[in-house]
Amino acid sequence: MATWSSRGLRGSLLEEMINMSNEKYRENHLALIQKVPTPITPITIDKETRHITLAYFDQKSTVDYIGAVQGIPVCFDAKECAVETFSLQNIHSHQVEFMKDFEAQDGISFFLLYYTGKDLMYYLRLCELLVFWERMQNGGRKSFRFDELNPDYFFQKKNGIMVPYLDMIQKDLNDR
Repeated sequence: MATWSSRGLRGSLLEEMINMSNEKYRENHLALIQKVPTPITPITIDKETRHITLAYFDQKSTVDYIGAVQGIPVCFDAKECAVETFSLQNIHSHQVEFMKDFEAQDGISFFLLYYTGKDLMYYLRLCELLVFWERMQNGGRKSFRFDELNPDYFFQKKNGIMVPYLDMIQKDLNDR
C-alpha cells in the first residue's frame, strides 16, 4: 500500500483541488477542462482483485489537463512544491515542446504550482517558464526561486473555488 510520502502520490492534493474546481467551472458553464489520463499497458493483473499490479507507460505524457475556457483552448500541468526552490527537472522537454506547439495554435499553456508550505498557488505562464528553461539550457541554474516569480500571478482559494485559475487566465490574456 502506498504511503503519503511515496513518489506516486506527490501532487495528488493539488490534483484533487483542481478536479473539484474544474467540476464547479463545468457546472457553471465557464469551462470544460479534463484530466488527461496517462496511457499504460498492463503487464500483470491480479486475477482475484482484477487490479493491475505491473504496467508500463505507452508514451510520454504531455500535460495533466486540457480543454476550453469560453472558446479558448487551454492546457496546463500541475506541480506541487514543498520548498522555495522549484527544480526544472520536474518539467520535461517534451512537455515544453507540446506547450509551445499548443500556443502556436492560439491556445494558452501554463503550469499551476502549489507551494504547500505557504499554501499559495502560482500561475506560471509558458513565457515565464521559458526564461528559466533557456537559462538552464545555457548552463545556468537548473531551478528557479520563489522570489524570482512575478508577484501578480500568485493566488489563493476564493468563492468556493479551490484553484480559481480562470482569474489568472484572464490576467494572462490581458497582459499578452
